[in-house]
Amino acid sequence: MTNSLLFIPDISGFTQFVRNTEIEHSQHVISELLEVLINANTQKLKLAEVEGDALFFYKENEIPSQEKLLAQIETMYTAFYSHLKLLEKNRICPCNACATAPNLQLKIAVHCGDIQFITVQDKRKPFGQSVIEAHRLLKNSIASDNYALLSEDVSKIIGLPEDYKSKLYSFRKGRDTYDNKEITYLFSEIDKSDLKLNPYEIPEVVDFKRAPSITLNRFFSISSDTLLEYITNYSYRHYWVKGVDKFEYNPDEVTRLGTEHVCVVDGKRLNFTTVTKKSEFDEIVYGELTTDIPIDALYQFFIVKTISDNSCELTVEIYLKAKSLFKRLLLSLIMKRAIRNSLKTSISNLQEAVQGNAPTS
Repeated sequence: MTNSLLFIPDISGFTQFVRNTEIEHSQHVISELLEVLINANTQKLKLAEVEGDALFFYKENEIPSQEKLLAQIETMYTAFYSHLKLLEKNRICPCNACATAPNLQLKIAVHCGDIQFITVQDKRKPFGQSVIEAHRLLKNSIASDNYALLSEDVSKIIGLPEDYKSKLYSFRKGRDTYDNKEITYLFSEIDKSDLKLNPYEIPEVVDFKRAPSITLNRFFSISSDTLLEYITNYSYRHYWVKGVDKFEYNPDEVTRLGTEHVCVVDGKRLNFTTVTKKSEFDEIVYGELTTDIPIDALYQFFIVKTISDNSCELTVEIYLKAKSLFKRLLLSLIMKRAIRNSLKTSISNLQEAVQGNAPTS
């Protein structure tokens, strides 16, 4: 009988996270994290299934060595918590989903055994008793939601001692009974402070030493969170920004500092990057920067201030940069007026969209 590896990373706290947070943003956060885990697959494991908040990997007729398997587990934990740190540090959205995402945890169950396969919609999937056991191992008596678990079958094959310890791991023995069958395993809780998290770029907080080139203020009869969603969720842009042929963006990503989107206008691609600037404590700021214009740069900031539960004030500030004399003349004679008029139209469209309850999908 040939052993195959069964490897299941499972995001802990998913059910509570989705139940108590904004559904769309929670789905985006989980989608991002699953992608991060898939990309952290260094052992060429095959992905059999995405199971909501978990991934089901397998490696047919092969069990990696102890060194490789523990390194694979560490790589996934490092990628997972590095991304959560990125979400925390570069967050703009104040919603519960984005605010509580850093509380998510990860557990990984590893098992092995003889597996068969079934074909569903032309997709080959592992099947059999070992697959059932691998999934049931996630329903255990471990008093933690952040651990790596290796079944006794796996630990014996790779020669993992019951008392194995390293900087990251401190294994001990556990056992649970499933369908009158006791399964023994080794598990180690993972302390994320022991991980060497991947570095990430922290976008610069822009600090202008001058007044904005253009300023516009409007009152909105909706909550500040709703207004911010209309502004930062690029799938809503076509409701209020007209004259754009196409908006290109990652639909499974929550907008944060450093994210990018593209506006295609008459075949020309305008690349925008999300930025921020210094603000008051009671303001939420979302900013965009593009350099794909005739002058050197355009920064536009949407500053939302709450008035009541169902009302807020929006201030839009635009900063224009033009270094050469020609560009400054172009800006003063043509571009500034055109940008101001376009902005007024867009914000009027935004008011109509939110007050007319335009679809939010």
